[in-house]
Amino acid sequence: MLLSDKADAVGHIPSGLFIVAVQDQTTGIADGYLASWVQQVSFNPMIIAFAIKSGRPAYDLIKSGKKFAINVIGDHDKSYLKHFWKGYDPAQNPFNELPTEIGQNGGVILSQAKSAIECEMMDVTKPGDHEVIFARVLASYGMAPDAKPLVHVRKSGSDY
Repeated sequence: MLLSDKADAVGHIPSGLFIVAVQDQTTGIADGYLASWVQQVSFNPMIIAFAIKSGRPAYDLIKSGKKFAINVIGDHDKSYLKHFWKGYDPAQNPFNELPTEIGQNGGVILSQAKSAIECEMMDVTKPGDHEVIFARVLASYGMAPDAKPLVHVRKSGSDY
């Protein structure tokens, strides 16, 4: 079977949209990226897994042990989504122009998100062109309880 044929159905797997956000409080280095491959993988302890491509500043910060937040994008406010979708200068703090708070564990919480999950990395594996990080949930925050999580369906499983 051709890769393009396999990719059609794989692209139909729905996922949410998230902003993974991390900041080194000592140096001020910060990064955030748009993610769609995030999933809960354990109840006890509560663990989530998400994919990240190596080379991002967020990747290095998370792997160094910095606490981070996975911000769940809701259908109530997508105004900040374009900022992460189109990209930004890596030398700039991507959160400078967005309302944020620092969570009790140091994760960057986007005030416009539906909710946020603070985490710390537990383990990592590289099954393909992205690494999968397994992270322990430390805390969660609800900012827009009535909003629905935004759902994303790709045109193909071979591209974002």
